[in-house]
Amino acid sequence: MIVEVVTGAEERPQVRVVDTDDLSRLHLALGQVTDEEADEALREAGLGQLQDDGTGLLDAAALRAAAEPDADVADWAERWDRMVESARSGGWTSDDGATLRVHIESAASG
Repeated sequence: MIVEVVTGAEERPQVRVVDTDDLSRLHLALGQVTDEEADEALREAGLGQLQDDGTGLLDAAALRAAAEPDADVADWAERWDRMVESARSGGWTSDDGATLRVHIESAASG
């Protein structure tokens, strides 16, 4: 699953959740937007924020609510739970599990 922040209509950054059925990976992809624009767009979408230039923080419940309606696999909920548990065991969640820490991939670095 990928959370993208890309330039949208009228040059305003937009947040999209794509590849919702691929729960073997989760990252934040930034298009041609500044860190400030990406942080603001994530906050406005209610999905999270940037922690630093390499890490984002995503609200797990909001991400699930955004992604699940687009899921096409029957066992998506079980896959989601496994992904979150894997993140938790790897130290990629907040203590309460409400926030997922994710790597940022920037178009500028590619």
